[in-house]
Amino acid sequence: MFTPSGFAHIGSLRGPLVHDIIYRALKDANQSVTYTYVFNDFDPIDGLPPELEKNFTKYLGFPSRTAPSPDGKAESFAHYFSNDYKTVLNNLGVGAKYLSSWDMYHEGKFNKVIKIALDNSEKIQDIYQQVSGSKKREKGWLPLQVVCEKCGKLGTTRVHKWDGEMVEYICEPNMVKWAVGCEYSGKISPYDGHGKLPWKVDWPAHWKVMGVTIEGAGKDHSSAGGSRDIARSLCKEVFQTPDPFNLPYEFFLIGGKKMSSSKGLGSSSREVSETIPPYLGRFLFTRTDYRQAIEFDPVGTMAIPDLFDEYDRCWSAYNEYGNPDLSRAFELAQIDTVLKIKKNLFIPRFRDIVTFVQSIPHQKIQEKFEDEKGDKLTFTELQILRERIDYSALWISQYAPGEFRFKLDSIKPVGSIELSLNQKKFLKEIPQILDTNNIGELNLSLYRKAKEINLSSKEAFRAIYRALIGKDYGPRAAWLLISSQKDEVVRRIQSALSDDKEEKTNISIKTIQRPDLFTVDPKVKKKYASVSIGIAIIKDVRIEKTNVSLEKEKAKYLRSLKQLTTENISKYPEILSYRKLYRQMGMDWHSRRPSPEALMRRVALGKGLYTVNTCVDAYNLIVMKHRVSVGAFDADQIRFPTVLRFAGEGDEILLLGDQEPTKYTAKELAYYDQKGGYNIDFNYRDAQRTMVTEGTKNIWINVDGVYNITPEQVYRSLTESVEMIVKYCGGSVELEGVVQ
Repeated sequence: MFTPSGFAHIGSLRGPLVHDIIYRALKDANQSVTYTYVFNDFDPIDGLPPELEKNFTKYLGFPSRTAPSPDGKAESFAHYFSNDYKTVLNNLGVGAKYLSSWDMYHEGKFNKVIKIALDNSEKIQDIYQQVSGSKKREKGWLPLQVVCEKCGKLGTTRVHKWDGEMVEYICEPNMVKWAVGCEYSGKISPYDGHGKLPWKVDWPAHWKVMGVTIEGAGKDHSSAGGSRDIARSLCKEVFQTPDPFNLPYEFFLIGGKKMSSSKGLGSSSREVSETIPPYLGRFLFTRTDYRQAIEFDPVGTMAIPDLFDEYDRCWSAYNEYGNPDLSRAFELAQIDTVLKIKKNLFIPRFRDIVTFVQSIPHQKIQEKFEDEKGDKLTFTELQILRERIDYSALWISQYAPGEFRFKLDSIKPVGSIELSLNQKKFLKEIPQILDTNNIGELNLSLYRKAKEINLSSKEAFRAIYRALIGKDYGPRAAWLLISSQKDEVVRRIQSALSDDKEEKTNISIKTIQRPDLFTVDPKVKKKYASVSIGIAIIKDVRIEKTNVSLEKEKAKYLRSLKQLTTENISKYPEILSYRKLYRQMGMDWHSRRPSPEALMRRVALGKGLYTVNTCVDAYNLIVMKHRVSVGAFDADQIRFPTVLRFAGEGDEILLLGDQEPTKYTAKELAYYDQKGGYNIDFNYRDAQRTMVTEGTKNIWINVDGVYNITPEQVYRSLTESVEMIVKYCGGSVELEGVVQ
């Protein structure tokens, strides 16, 4: 079952796919089986996706089938989200028959169970209390809500009387926090879609109405005293129907947390289904026992390439009649029920395609794999290759870690870099072994050369990465070399071995060391080596509430962002860097948005920009332009020196706009002065005591870089922010630079 109140997150797929696997297994065992999937579209709307909060709040409390479609095209609010989810499920080969709870209620199929529930209301309350330990029996409580005849809401009605034919109800104004009732009192038949059972009763009622024999659910429902225990008792004592066989399946986790659409946690099922092939989406679930949690965090990780590798391993088992468990996981991952896949195909590795896509024209990729195969690719093998080329491009643009994002012809030669004597010897040997097009031969030659020079393979490959792409890690070294033009590889190696110090950096940045003002704690540098912080002091500023020219500049910038969407925002590498850091700190970035993302989301959702003062408004434009966080603080309220460090467990900070202090955890990064923390979560929110106001005279600035946000980006954001502040607030710049 699925309540269509928003776009389904990828974790929602575990239920339908677990049941689809059971369905296929029963069919394979020649059993007569029907698989039904219910959309609970009679449920009231009790929450909204962020993008609908502005225009759809008035529909809270209405059945989702009676609210309009967000796009104005689908039949209803429920149809809009149900249709999207059906498309995803169909693409994944789910063989269910889709049913509507709204339709079944309105067709009278629930009339009998509604009467049973109303006649047994006291027994149902006793079961609630006995099984879950809930509050004692409530006089007059009845297990039904009806659609208010006056306002049309379902979520605000309380049924309080039943005479065997009709129910009496009141639409209460304060019954729930998320909707307001109209106070109408009425009397109505509970049948034929006028009323709906509460979900703990509604669940086993569906089993009786539909004749369900097997239905699992997330393990939280099967905890002692939980909804499954209540449903089991209702089956036995109220509805007199068999309790379906239960499979309590584990959670789907992202960043170590259960995925939830209500909290916005996790990628949408549609987004993920469009980013990996349908069979790989199914494989994510067929490869994992339902009793084991699935940890899948595709952003900035190798989760997708790893999934391809494991899929190929199971494919090999199927080809070779090997491990039956691996082979079966592969079979059940296929979209078609009857598997018709040729044996012994040449399968190009996804990771290798990632390298080629970024380094040579697509039409030449086929040649590289034919060299590896030693023969022409068949028609089927070409189809597989072309599909993986498309998906590798998507992975690179949306999910790949920074070290796997490169385009050799767009990276300037690195210049002289830090190399050991043996690494230099190794690099000098490489041009002599580049004549082969055979990946196996080249890889063997690299290992032999490293061994001859007494250099570990790790250090040898690190030298290649540093010379060619300026990083310590990257794709397989042999693939990187063989996929690039030989003269370009030679040129880059020569550049890396050069003693010309002027070639060391491509962008000139001003680094600064001022321990009397700011340092990065060594523990932070050890855990987050990529951290770089811009600092600046501007003195004698004159801050105003607003400035006409600045308002015009803000309006102009907003016009340039008309096409911005929340989906676009989630693809920027800077935003992904901050999200990755937040996950590392144990923070849910959906509830604590990094400041660049929070600003951009306001614009994407049509809420416009804050007007704070001329200092904050000025640098916020730079924050959105480069998607790098900038913080300005009243320097006269800071007791120097300051430090970026891990917070003390239980330390407190009174944040801007709050009445009560917030406690830190020991995982959180924060800026501290000698008085305490003056911001939280690196760039989320700042302290009241250091806020910049119209009375501020001197400003202290921090710019936050981590992961794919380079020191060059930090310096650019710093200098442009300083320029904007001076432009609209005056003052003189005392210092600026980047601390690494």
